[in-house]
Amino acid sequence: MKRIVILVSGRGSNAQAIVQRCAAEGWPAQVVAIIGNRPGAAAFEFAAQQGITTALVDHTRHPSREAFDVELARVIDGFAPDLVVLAGFMRILTDGFVAHYAGRLLNIHPSLLPAFAGLHTHRRAIEAGCKLAGATVHFVTPTLDHGPIVAQAAVPVLPDDTPEALFDRVLAVEHAIYPLAVRWFVMGQLVVQGGVVRHTGGESQLLMG
Repeated sequence: MKRIVILVSGRGSNAQAIVQRCAAEGWPAQVVAIIGNRPGAAAFEFAAQQGITTALVDHTRHPSREAFDVELARVIDGFAPDLVVLAGFMRILTDGFVAHYAGRLLNIHPSLLPAFAGLHTHRRAIEAGCKLAGATVHFVTPTLDHGPIVAQAAVPVLPDDTPEALFDRVLAVEHAIYPLAVRWFVMGQLVVQGGVVRHTGGESQLLMG
């Protein structure tokens, strides 16, 4: 049984999607903890409803990013995770933290990486005249919003799109693709070769929304 720890900063809608799919599909895995860095994060309420252990590691109570990451890793490691999932966790992680969880740290980013790393992805995609936008699940590396791509989901950018409308459309496919990628990991169906992730069973790693 694989042990999953999810990191959140807010409502944790992707965390909810993962927890619900794990239960509904009977994965050989369990979300053993949801950890947040902001007091009162809505994801904590969801976790309590599901009987999932929560922990708060408040970044404002630590003098540096390094000190926060050391404490965060200590708390995470107390749950002995096989996989750590970033689900709207709004912190830039230090190289040491990333190295500690290398190969077992996943993130989802609301763009078709490597395009539009960083913030304001939907506005930037619209301003660039993109015809497709989407989301990317990837293994985390020290370079922000980079790392071997596990799966991507694409949605059309409509002529009259606003960043808010595009956000909603991308979020819907995030809720589909992130649980899928996590399931592949816990089932041992992912292999990384030369920085490229392949599904061992040949399943499509692209979802068209």
